[in-house]
Amino acid sequence: MDELKEQLQLFSAEPAITLSAPTPNRSSSNSLEIEDKAFHSWYRFVLSFPPHLVRRYLTEFSSKPGMRVLDPFCGTGTTIVEAKLNGYFGLGFEANLFPHFASTVKVNWEIDPENLVRCANTVAKSAQTELQKLGIDELKTQCTIQDLDLRTLTPEAEKLIITNSISPLPLHKTLVLLDALNSVATDPSYNHLLLALGNALVNKISNLRFGPEVGVGKHKEDALVIPAWMAEVKRMADDLRFVQGKSFGNAEVYLADARQVANRLEPHSVDAVITSPPYPNEKDYTRTTRLESVLLGFYTTNTELRALKKNLVRSNTRGVYSTDDDDLWVQDNDEIQSIANTIEARRIELGKTSGFEKLYARLTRLYFGGMARHLAELRTILKPGAQLAYVVGDQASYLRVMIRTGKLLADIAQDLGYELVRIDLFRTRYATATQSDLNEEVVILRWPG
Repeated sequence: MDELKEQLQLFSAEPAITLSAPTPNRSSSNSLEIEDKAFHSWYRFVLSFPPHLVRRYLTEFSSKPGMRVLDPFCGTGTTIVEAKLNGYFGLGFEANLFPHFASTVKVNWEIDPENLVRCANTVAKSAQTELQKLGIDELKTQCTIQDLDLRTLTPEAEKLIITNSISPLPLHKTLVLLDALNSVATDPSYNHLLLALGNALVNKISNLRFGPEVGVGKHKEDALVIPAWMAEVKRMADDLRFVQGKSFGNAEVYLADARQVANRLEPHSVDAVITSPPYPNEKDYTRTTRLESVLLGFYTTNTELRALKKNLVRSNTRGVYSTDDDDLWVQDNDEIQSIANTIEARRIELGKTSGFEKLYARLTRLYFGGMARHLAELRTILKPGAQLAYVVGDQASYLRVMIRTGKLLADIAQDLGYELVRIDLFRTRYATATQSDLNEEVVILRWPG
């Protein structure tokens, strides 16, 4: 293990991050910039919006220290991390279990980085000892799996993950490391160590690829698991060392539905909202985080997954249920009804008869109804004059019928009493299916009170 520690340079004392002032005009890129790395890189949802875009609107909306900034669809915490870094109070709502966990960890900076390192070394040594019982040495990049008694997931859990998303030997190593990690579950560093494993799992250990759809890339017979995990721990420790003794804002993250924010927050308590809700794009957002969610035990059965999905705004047909009624919120919106009717007519014209395709029109109504329900609920917890920024994208996912999401969301908000300040263009992407540009926009609203 001494060689392993030396190889990873786990005890590096030099901070690997720099924190910069907000840079308001760079919103065309969705990638992390150098100054975006701190805390954000601990774990990042592939469809997250960039931290520098959040800084732009924090700068615009800022009125006083301690401003309370809400992200009701906080995902992996981009807005609340930026709010904390800039001295504001970040509030997040997220109903998907693993992103909620990631957000919670990413705003917890009270962990002693040296204890984090010590605990990681203890876990690594225990896991390596267990692996060596089968002749597996993590300092070697390749190992034959013939005749090895490898650990596996339960049949039900295995059905939940994408086929071949992780190879048998890396899976075995991950489960051994997870067992060793669970032995320190009462340590204050445990959640940080678990998140580090989740990040390493997605980016280094698995066969997953993102483009931005999640899929399976090159099949890796073997992968270094303990070194990949410890490299993530090192990065966390460096970030935590940098902020020790400095003053930042506070943050709270709720495991809750964005359509029920008033159940958790006091009336008239929020100064600003910066968020990126799901788009009506047929993406199953739970699928993107499925591997780490299942392997790390956040859910392991289809029943648990189904219960989770019911707390999400409907954006894909795999998450539609017979009891859903959010569509009632937009039953009088002529434009949304027209779009849904056009989608259904196109389906019939093209002879599309699958169960999913038959749900496209209903899903369109459910999505915008869910957003209307969310915006209506939000009014009670906003302060008069509160400003809001919603990052949304045009879509043509349903039989190539164009859905101008930003405009429709702005119309819904105005019907509910919000003022439309403007719609900013974030970026444009070309859709080959429709041979047209799809805009990603930021809808800027104001709540007059």
